[in-house]
Amino acid sequence: MRTIVLNRGNIEPDGENNKLTYKFPNSVLFRDSYIAVSQVNMFYSWVNISQEIGNNIISYTFWDGDIAPSPPNLITYTITIPDGLYEVASLNSLLQFTFIENGHYFIDSGGDNIYPLDIEVNPTRYAIQINTYSFPGTTGQPAGLPATYTAPSNSPYTGGALPTQSFNAQINLPPDINIFFGYIANFQSDANFNNATTQATLELTYSANYVEKDTATGTISYLSSTSPDVKPNSSVYLAVSNIDNIYAQPSSIIYSITPTVAIGGQIAEKPPQFAWNKLIEGTYNQLRLTFLGIDLNPVKILDPNMSILLVIKDRNEL
Repeated sequence: MRTIVLNRGNIEPDGENNKLTYKFPNSVLFRDSYIAVSQVNMFYSWVNISQEIGNNIISYTFWDGDIAPSPPNLITYTITIPDGLYEVASLNSLLQFTFIENGHYFIDSGGDNIYPLDIEVNPTRYAIQINTYSFPGTTGQPAGLPATYTAPSNSPYTGGALPTQSFNAQINLPPDINIFFGYIANFQSDANFNNATTQATLELTYSANYVEKDTATGTISYLSSTSPDVKPNSSVYLAVSNIDNIYAQPSSIIYSITPTVAIGGQIAEKPPQFAWNKLIEGTYNQLRLTFLGIDLNPVKILDPNMSILLVIKDRNEL
């Protein structure tokens, strides 16, 4: 039995950290030879939101300006999410950061920022919950809101004045990012101008099981209608070139890695026994290894620190 080791020195320099090449010292003739994974050490750092996956866009619609045209001056702000490994809480923090940059928040009498919406996990319902809050206005302000707010210095309203109507900012979930949250494609929450949208109207649009309104404060809460897919690549496949497997497509997959650690934790994978895979007979000067996602496309890995041990045996050694 022979052992070969791949590490960050074998990674192809394309910035993806998902393809490794092992070059043999000399060309090797393989005949009735088999390969298996012996050990994998790496960090749980493959992205769940990226441009490549196509789920890196989210937007919200906000009423900018203190004059009340008909219809109101609604502007949609698009947020391009940097490639990364995100939890729901970190995406909520990104939204709040954007609200601060755009002046889309108020400050209550206690000095706390009041944001137009937030996103949170609802573990009881196994869902992602979106809460949108009524922004105060000179008319239609819900009775349950405090009487006084302070506008930030970069508020879109002239002189820090309140808008002429109360309203709820609308979150928009375009295709692909909607799957992350478990909502339908192009989901858009309700604007609730002057706190006038009724529970019955909301139920007709979103279903009674997935929406609830607090009339006193104007807060509207939505639940995802399907299971959220926060980690689309909950497992990654290890694919090796030159595998002879007539029963599989693709034939190159020889192992699956499922993290049992938190995001950013170290994975120490050691199979209890070798799962041998036959190599195509021939002479090679290298082997290529690729990390694939659930969709069988290469998955981007952020941390290149890894060590992969493969073992090779001939048939008479099995």
